[in-house]
Amino acid sequence: METRIDEIGDRIYRLSTYVPDIVPPAGFTFNQFLILGEEPMLFHAGFRRMFPMVSAAVSRLMPVEHLRWITFGHYEADECGAMNEWLAVAPNAQVAHGATGCLVSLNDMADRPPRILANGEVIDIGGKQIRYIDTPHVPHGWDAGVIYDETSRTLFCGDLFTHLGNGPALTESDIVGPALAAEDIFYDTSLGPSIAPTVRRLADLAPRTLALMHGSSYVGDAVAALRDLAGAYDHRLRAVMAEVPA
Repeated sequence: METRIDEIGDRIYRLSTYVPDIVPPAGFTFNQFLILGEEPMLFHAGFRRMFPMVSAAVSRLMPVEHLRWITFGHYEADECGAMNEWLAVAPNAQVAHGATGCLVSLNDMADRPPRILANGEVIDIGGKQIRYIDTPHVPHGWDAGVIYDETSRTLFCGDLFTHLGNGPALTESDIVGPALAAEDIFYDTSLGPSIAPTVRRLADLAPRTLALMHGSSYVGDAVAALRDLAGAYDHRLRAVMAEVPA
């Protein structure tokens, strides 16, 4: 394995580690994002076992010890397994997450106290304004949330739009169809009444770029992609409810 570096936006770097043994032959990518500013932010800490590769990649872009913020979609090994490794090498870094994630997991599991972010709170990292948005159970996890770079209009989607393969870092091709195909393999979405409205609220941000944790990031009509995904979730939920006995 190796970690590939691609700039997908102004001072936004995708750090992608491809694992071919997951759902072969397509394989699966684990993507982390470094957002550079006066106070650099890492979205997804990644697995502990990948830390040496990913930290080496970060060191090619900036001194690792200058990392200031660490955040992620929800408490799960591929998203935050290495958070304490990052805290150990970056003495001024702090984990930042929503209230549920901090109270349920991070106050105990992080080696330094995390910063609790209110829904809609903005962190100024110097040159970029990063907004935290609670998305409980979307696509899964009670503590789920996403971040939005208001400066570049980049939505960091976490596990939304997860798809297989080792495609380009940034694509204009359809990501909704591949995401639904992956859903049919993993069944990773909490299919409930809140998911489609939550995804539509993300579309209302009018992002230009969707930064995906698993698969190619997307540039193009991101609003339409989000609305199409919400519509697909609505359709699937209706189909499931139709099968429930009265």
